[in-house]
Amino acid sequence: MASYKTYWYTWGVLLVLTLGMILAGGAAISKVWIVALLLAGMLAKATLILANFMHLRFERVGLILTVVMGIVFTALALFFGIAPDGVRILHLGQ
Repeated sequence: MASYKTYWYTWGVLLVLTLGMILAGGAAISKVWIVALLLAGMLAKATLILANFMHLRFERVGLILTVVMGIVFTALALFFGIAPDGVRILHLGQ
């Protein structure tokens, strides 16, 4: 069971981060701070998943950058593809 120690530790940290994000979402603080906390939590969780479950912590920097930039490019393409429709729908209701 010693070989799974890293996975259990990562799972525990992800669980704690998830619970913290759930609690932060309902906290009585400014929405700007809530969004900042949630974004920081998501970034931390994504980093843990990339490093441990995708085994990128053992890879060279070039491969890591390729994977991360691919994810960022896909996210930006989805955002800019969907955002105009969201803005259009928002203005239809006014």
